[in-house]
Amino acid sequence: MKFTAAVCLIALLAVTVSVTAAPIDDSKSAVINEYDNDNIGVDGYKFSFLTSDGTSRKETAILKNIGTDEESISVEGSVSWVAANGQVYKLTYKADENGYQPEGDHLPKLDD
Repeated sequence: MKFTAAVCLIALLAVTVSVTAAPIDDSKSAVINEYDNDNIGVDGYKFSFLTSDGTSRKETAILKNIGTDEESISVEGSVSWVAANGQVYKLTYKADENGYQPEGDHLPKLDD
């Protein structure tokens, strides 16, 4: 019986340590600290926000070649967030007639 109680105690301690050592995910309780939204009208928009968990995003879009056969929207922006391990990730991007073009230190680099 002593062996079983000791094993249970060790298992309980191991679970307790692993649970208390796990990073806290506060993204579910994050609040918006800053927010800006400017709907420019039919030819574009821009917005940005910053949350209490360190997430931020900015985006701007403009309509190009208005009224022509080459009319298109061009979007540029960035997003950053803090991962569970504390590392900050940042992604910048552009999306236009040339497709989606993301850039970030964490993304693989394509050979030219």
